[in-house]
Amino acid sequence: MTAESLKDLTIDEVRGAIAAGRTTATALAEMHYERIAAGDKEIHSYLSVSRERAMTQAEKIDAMAQRGELLPPLAGVPIGIKDALVMRGAPATASSLILKGYRPPYDATAVERLERAGAVLLGKLNCDEFAMGSSNENSAYGPVKNPRALDRVPGGSSGGSAAAVAAGFAVATLGTDTGGSIRQPAAFCGVVGVLPTYGRISRYGLIAFASSLDRVGPFTKNVKDAATMMEVLAGRDALDATSSEEPAGRYLEELDRPVEGLRVGVPQEYFGEGLDPEIRAAIEKVLADLKAAGCLIKPVSLPHTRYAVPTYYVIATAEASSNLSRFDGVRFGLRDAEAKSLSDMYRKTRDAGFGSEVKRRILLGTYALSAGYYDAYYKKAQQVRTLLTRDFLAAFEEVDVLIAPVTPTPAFKLGEKTDDPVKMYLEDIYSVAASLAGICAMSVPCGQTRDSLPVGVQIFGRHFGEATMLQIAQTIESAQQSS
Repeated sequence: MTAESLKDLTIDEVRGAIAAGRTTATALAEMHYERIAAGDKEIHSYLSVSRERAMTQAEKIDAMAQRGELLPPLAGVPIGIKDALVMRGAPATASSLILKGYRPPYDATAVERLERAGAVLLGKLNCDEFAMGSSNENSAYGPVKNPRALDRVPGGSSGGSAAAVAAGFAVATLGTDTGGSIRQPAAFCGVVGVLPTYGRISRYGLIAFASSLDRVGPFTKNVKDAATMMEVLAGRDALDATSSEEPAGRYLEELDRPVEGLRVGVPQEYFGEGLDPEIRAAIEKVLADLKAAGCLIKPVSLPHTRYAVPTYYVIATAEASSNLSRFDGVRFGLRDAEAKSLSDMYRKTRDAGFGSEVKRRILLGTYALSAGYYDAYYKKAQQVRTLLTRDFLAAFEEVDVLIAPVTPTPAFKLGEKTDDPVKMYLEDIYSVAASLAGICAMSVPCGQTRDSLPVGVQIFGRHFGEATMLQIAQTIESAQQSS
């Protein structure tokens, strides 16, 4: 196994190679660290590495393999963790200066479940500050570059997570998605990214941005790996009050079930003006492939789609304003040393610790929640959120999944949209509605543009409909490989 072959290594291949004695978890971890050291200075996907913890876990897996024990599902699999999730003893900054130096004493539930399943946790991954952004240019520690085109963004906010998988710096990673932060980077970097139903994967240990929207999900190199990750991560967690009692699916077992007869909806509102013609053509090819596999293609309408972006940016910023009030220099992270009073310390600490995009969203959210404006903005946005949710519920009475673009354009150039927040926010036009409705969704690679930029197709599933969504994704992936 060479360093270059790590780029295409899958979960099944790792587990199989260790079980057969063709390699060891320790050797694989070392090879990944060597690859990171050689290539990540340019891409900047990692903020920190956890070598001691990773090698201790790798040695445990190797001992199990030597004894001939049945290996757990992620045995020896090198995985990176977005820095918005806490990991015991490792820096947890959410890519913000205000949390510089903070090392949490506990693991997020998703992190704990990965390690319990045998994963080797390599380190923490770069992201937009507090997961606020669509390009990974808002990190206080520098932007991430797209491994598929170094002059382009990897998407955000989980840009480091997507880039690490695309570059072969991890076999899989964890990201978070509040309004598109898993699906958009997955599309831009040409990997698979899953947004689970709200409540499907525990949020315990996630540094909150917008609590009614934030979700944790995996990035992988193929759909089968995504199903494996979902089986490990999904399920009730007593530490998360929003975690669902709904039983998790047998995603791997159901992955290869025939899709013949499944009804695929095409929401007309997602194919209007502004959609790049090459992305449109790639998705039309996906629909043709699904039809050839026996799916029934049906036009549907989600009539309130045009209100999704403004609704999202009222609710998300309002919740951010509330959640980020805890970062005040008192308990952890940055504290201004020259403040002369408590209020002065609050002001100076937050001014120095937060970046411009985070400040913008705190101000917007505080305004939306203020006396005299609450009913006009926040309350109204919640009412429209209900309408958007009803749109999806009505559509899923007629179809089993929906197919749409992930983004209006392929990955854009670094610096291209940083001076225009509205243009940047409109990158989320096809992703925020699913976030508001709480349904599951994912991005699957479906081709590339003439400039060799990846294109992703978005699959929407009904609440807790991950199994059917993954079936459709597997069919799309198989058609791509055979064409």
